[in-house]
Amino acid sequence: MIQTPYLLFLGDAPDQLAAKVAQGIKDWRPENAVGQLRMEGCKADVGLQDMTLAHAKAAGAKTLVIGVANRGGYISAAWKEVLIAALAMGYDLASGLHNLLSEEEDLVAAAAEHGRTLHDVRIPTVEYPIASGVKRTGKRVLAVGTDCSVGKMYTALALDAAMRARGMKSTFRATGQTGILITGDGVPLDAVVADFMAGSIEYLTPDNDADHWDVIEGQGSLFHVSYSGVTLALIHGGQPDALIVCHEPTRPHMRGLPDYKVPEMSAIRDVALTLARVANPACQVVGFAVNTQHMSDAEAKAYLEGVEAAMGLPAVDPFRFGAERLAEALEAI
Repeated sequence: MIQTPYLLFLGDAPDQLAAKVAQGIKDWRPENAVGQLRMEGCKADVGLQDMTLAHAKAAGAKTLVIGVANRGGYISAAWKEVLIAALAMGYDLASGLHNLLSEEEDLVAAAAEHGRTLHDVRIPTVEYPIASGVKRTGKRVLAVGTDCSVGKMYTALALDAAMRARGMKSTFRATGQTGILITGDGVPLDAVVADFMAGSIEYLTPDNDADHWDVIEGQGSLFHVSYSGVTLALIHGGQPDALIVCHEPTRPHMRGLPDYKVPEMSAIRDVALTLARVANPACQVVGFAVNTQHMSDAEAKAYLEGVEAAMGLPAVDPFRFGAERLAEALEAI
């Protein structure tokens, strides 16, 4: 088990989105985060107190969590001095990057010297099956997005909380490193061998009570040329009964792809639903989750009203205004 509380390491994150791991932990498990550590040139801030390693250690921090999700998921050479110093000071390290802590010889040596533990949460710990496509009992809802990092995890967590508040049976199913660090369990889907990705989601969402909902964290986007495969694995392996389309309207282009425009919500709705009905012909889109973080309250409410009028389904910002209307839509299924 990863020891809490954490000191969240933002490193030299180039923008706010690059620190989405740290932001997710701070927003959903604030009791586990004593502060943030930023290097010179860091352009992200998750709103926690800036601390040195010594300051955070005195405040009780036990694990330094790499809270950065850079493109390619690598451990930067510029971070090494801080990471090694943390091990020497008595911290464990935790990371969700593709570039594993356990593959860095200097970090392994420092951890051994100081009796510390390296936690790589992006290593699959189960031999997942190939997907069978057999229908499972229980219900499932999946967040799908127009792009990466538009709020699919936040939508799923907010929805799970709203469903529980209504007395519904619900379980959040993490499929990425941030969700796993928040909940302590899940499938690191983008680290699973391709042939077994859909099977890992079948494993994650097994047979359950007829009125129980698995709320599956979405990944990537069907329209993102870098990460569309992981999205399709979720759609087919999850066999969702319901889809929620997630979108951030203020983006100038697809994340990391300046030559690609963000698709319309209607395009994702239609393509995702067509593919979902391959595995579950009864699947339906129940609503839209819009990330309005860069809008004023008035702008956000006007935009949501416009989406709802155009789409004929509930449109909410689940983190800003709550996910109750999405939960209500699922309750009606």
